[in-house]
Amino acid sequence: MRTAIVTGSGGLVGSETVGALVEAGFHVVGLDNDMRAEFFGPAASTQRQTDRLERELREFTALDVDIRNESSVMRVFAMFAKQLELVVHTAAQPSHDWAASAPQIDFAVNANGTLNLLEATRRHAPDATFVFTSTNKVYGDRPNFLPLEERATRLEIPDGHPYEHGIDTSMPIDSCLHSLFGVSKAAADLLVQEYGRYFDLPTACFRGGCLTGPNHAGAEAHGFLSYLMRCAITGAPYTVCGYGGKQVRDNLHSADLVRAFLRFHESPRAGAVYNIGGGRDSNCSMLEAIELCEQISGSRLRYRISDDARTGDHRWWISDLRPFQADYPGWRPEHDVESILREIHDANVDAWTLEAAA
Repeated sequence: MRTAIVTGSGGLVGSETVGALVEAGFHVVGLDNDMRAEFFGPAASTQRQTDRLERELREFTALDVDIRNESSVMRVFAMFAKQLELVVHTAAQPSHDWAASAPQIDFAVNANGTLNLLEATRRHAPDATFVFTSTNKVYGDRPNFLPLEERATRLEIPDGHPYEHGIDTSMPIDSCLHSLFGVSKAAADLLVQEYGRYFDLPTACFRGGCLTGPNHAGAEAHGFLSYLMRCAITGAPYTVCGYGGKQVRDNLHSADLVRAFLRFHESPRAGAVYNIGGGRDSNCSMLEAIELCEQISGSRLRYRISDDARTGDHRWWISDLRPFQADYPGWRPEHDVESILREIHDANVDAWTLEAAA
């Protein structure tokens, strides 16, 4: 049977990928050791999603595997080598702040873990498509040097600027501040490209903006749309870090991202790189997201705006989706920020209301 391996299978993008691949006729092997609970605490655990996938999907096998363990990864790939058609690597340490507190763990997960997976693919299934969820943080704080205009609720790029439609991969990654998280992900990103080009493996780096959806176990340090809605429902306070709350992010629903993965797998290339996000169809500032959370939840969100921005955090990021759309015509995001937030609210309101009452 066609087989796919999905790392971080209990996470937001991983769980969405598992469901889509099973529906497409794959047997999916998920690798997830729930390190998210270690990173961000029990509330951010992915175990609930793993348990749900095991209950609902007969063609899903969950394995408790740490991608930092080379021998464990090799054993799994050797076991499924003959049927393995696709690897989707979503496992990561995803936070700037957490990376600074434990840089060796961050690098081992993000960079060394990716190397282990690439080498296992090369040795056991070199024809398998390798999809990597990279990040726009590989560009460091380079976007902060863009000539942005301050508007009522957001920062915005001037009309006619080369990045008016969003930032493409022509933006350099050198001579800027990355954060340690950005460095570990950039190392992984370059490894994926190099295994594609040097060994002629079908690989792709999808440099995501903010990836989100109703299955996101949002935490204060990562997953801001989910966590914002959680705060609106539970009454927990929220701190906006810097820029007057006018920093802009594009937001891509995990289902839209997985559709892009599947399109790539239909016609893969060696060493492909794409910026991927909500683009001009789905983006917001922090102030705009807060207003939407309040409208959808019917509750006031308790927040304050700090003068201190996170190190390396972007003032403005919107992805230019046109290069991917040129290679894979017909793909575009089907969800915008408001519909994403409504899904997050409706999927979690009961559990978060009970949490607030406890």
